[in-house]
Amino acid sequence: MDVAAPRPGGSILGHPVRRTEDVRLITGAGRYADDVPARADAVHAVFVRSVVAHARLVAVDTSAAEARPDVVAVHTAATLDLPARKGFEAIPDAFTRPELARDRVRFVGEPVAVVVATSRAAAEDAAELVLVEYDPLPAVIDPEAARAEGTAVLFEAAGTNVCHEMQPRGDGDALDGAEVTVRLRFRSQRLAPVPLEPNALVAEPDEATGGLTVRASCQGTFAVRGVLCQSLGLAPEQVRVIAADVGGGFGPKFAVYPEQVVVAALAHRLGRQVRWVETRSENLLNMAHGRAQTQELEVGARRDGTLVGLRVRILQDAGAYPMISAWLPNLTAMMMSGVYQLPRFEATGASVVTNTTPVSAYRGAGRPEAASLLERAMDLVAAEVGIDPAEVRRRNFIDPGAFPVTTISGAQYDSGDYGAALERALEVVGYEERRREQAERRASGDRRLLGIGMSTYVEVTGAILVEYGSVRLAPDGGITVLAGTTPSGQGHETTFAQLAAERFQVPMSQVSVVHSDTAVVSRGFGTVGSRSMQIGGSAVNDACLAVIEEARKLAGELLEVDAADLEVADGGLRVVGVPASSVTWAALAERAGPEGLRAETDFSQTGSTFPFGAHVALVEVDLDTGDVRHLRHVAVDDCGRVLNPLLVQGQQHGGVAQGAAQALYEEVVHDPDGTPRTASLIDYAVPTANELPAVEASGTVTPTPLNPLGVKGIGESGTIGAGPAVHNAVLDALAPLGIAHLDMPLTPEKVWRAARAAGA
Repeated sequence: MDVAAPRPGGSILGHPVRRTEDVRLITGAGRYADDVPARADAVHAVFVRSVVAHARLVAVDTSAAEARPDVVAVHTAATLDLPARKGFEAIPDAFTRPELARDRVRFVGEPVAVVVATSRAAAEDAAELVLVEYDPLPAVIDPEAARAEGTAVLFEAAGTNVCHEMQPRGDGDALDGAEVTVRLRFRSQRLAPVPLEPNALVAEPDEATGGLTVRASCQGTFAVRGVLCQSLGLAPEQVRVIAADVGGGFGPKFAVYPEQVVVAALAHRLGRQVRWVETRSENLLNMAHGRAQTQELEVGARRDGTLVGLRVRILQDAGAYPMISAWLPNLTAMMMSGVYQLPRFEATGASVVTNTTPVSAYRGAGRPEAASLLERAMDLVAAEVGIDPAEVRRRNFIDPGAFPVTTISGAQYDSGDYGAALERALEVVGYEERRREQAERRASGDRRLLGIGMSTYVEVTGAILVEYGSVRLAPDGGITVLAGTTPSGQGHETTFAQLAAERFQVPMSQVSVVHSDTAVVSRGFGTVGSRSMQIGGSAVNDACLAVIEEARKLAGELLEVDAADLEVADGGLRVVGVPASSVTWAALAERAGPEGLRAETDFSQTGSTFPFGAHVALVEVDLDTGDVRHLRHVAVDDCGRVLNPLLVQGQQHGGVAQGAAQALYEEVVHDPDGTPRTASLIDYAVPTANELPAVEASGTVTPTPLNPLGVKGIGESGTIGAGPAVHNAVLDALAPLGIAHLDMPLTPEKVWRAARAAGA
């Protein structure tokens, strides 16, 4: 019997299991970075931040702050003297960022100095006494203007605001033979990630190693350790990074922030525990933003709705210091084929720096930008040729029998059945009935317009294709899983325990999962790009199987049978057909020695996986107020084999909330001088449960052949599918007024003004 075979009562995999982590989290027993007990010598760091978007630093006077009796230290770039860091390897060295502003500030909120005091209140008071003299420079806020001749340059050594040029893709005329051409300028607005837990780091000296122990709110403990070692000149064994519980990440917490490096450096120099936690306003200003991409699209089609070709120009606002966002036009371009058979394709793209908060990966990272643009264009094509938008999509889907597929835009799709997902979504929502209801309401002159929007999408997951996993079977029968991933709310402890419990055929309570501690887990790449189960889970799976194979050899010797005649059952191994002839895991581990049985592996996936799905949104638009009510949302997401449907649905729900939020509510806004106008949650609109409908989440199952579990990513799918569905729904409601397009977010004021201008 195969070790992966289901238990007699059925496999625990594929069934809903509540998150084991939630017991501690909902009872207040979670351990976030700021929950680390304060040592007797603890001090607090507060940063002095730039209040202008672009200026030369003339002088920073710290004398008044240093004179305070409760202040331990005040540092600027000159006194701390830490090396600058490149944000992303593909970016020229001229765009490197200092940990504290040196000579020039480039966005409002950039740290200029740091104050360390015996209490947070004392540090905040002292920070107010630091006087910064600025020589203002022209602020560059608009990414289009950043490319123009005569615009102020943010980095003199670079001589340009263009930090990355994408290699042009395609050749010839992508629109040749088109009977219909749709042109669209599309803006995927700048978003703030707003995790429940803002950035935080607590660092303290480690006397044994002469280094540091660091608690960080992050998505990758080894990434944090690597940066700290490089910046502080410490060896890896001298820096221990722990991320016990993390209150949300969404991508931006995979970055290592200047404040985190500065706080660690201060702890190392002062020989004291140094604590730092962002305020919410600091978080909105300083944590890397998402999206901020402008696209110009031309789509050619025939009169029957079939696509001829696509041409796109992508401009990425990278913010003041280029991070991975500067490379994202490449990913957006790669995913611009979407779920469609596209004959021809052209793409150009560039990234520019502006005097705004740096932009990084945020839930979807380049894929929502592609899906939002393409799905809006498909609705416009449908309107132009007079065919239902669902039918236009059907006529262009990649055939499910064609996989694996290499698209004309360069993506290598592993598996898919895009039509099945759309048909499921349309069936659940009752599409034909909803269209009849819409027609009746329009005919009656109802001032509350019904809108029906859909999106069919494909995304790429996996990102870093290697991950570490280890499994130990102890002499007491306990099973310990070590994982290289760093969860931030996904439920890794539950799913990895499910997987091990299934492989060893034991209760989940017998399995413990350890992660996010560089002193215990030997290596790992963390959690980003929806990779955890497909890469990290496959590593755990392989380690489980390796331990079981070692146990088979021992059991074969003990029971005097061929190892091939043994099966996993009853908390150990037994002879097939002879239930009485068996040996427990505990006995096998004890026979192996004091350390029991252990295996570790670095699972390597040969390529990325491509989850997909279809979303349908129903909205109601009040013409008198512009208010949009999100009435209903159907999400059919295919992430391959599902190990825990309850956790998958949780990811779908959270993703839909963030996708709908971009469509209707969220946007970071700056004034012409670069001052943020959305620096608190009073001004930055995050929807609550009151603004969102119950999500009707389900899925189709199309396993991937690229890993032994058959799983793909799910963490970003909801966001990628929901945004364009809701966006299309609102514009579908407004279509009778002649309104073809409005950029997100579709706020009441924007909708009301558009309706008023259209004569409504």
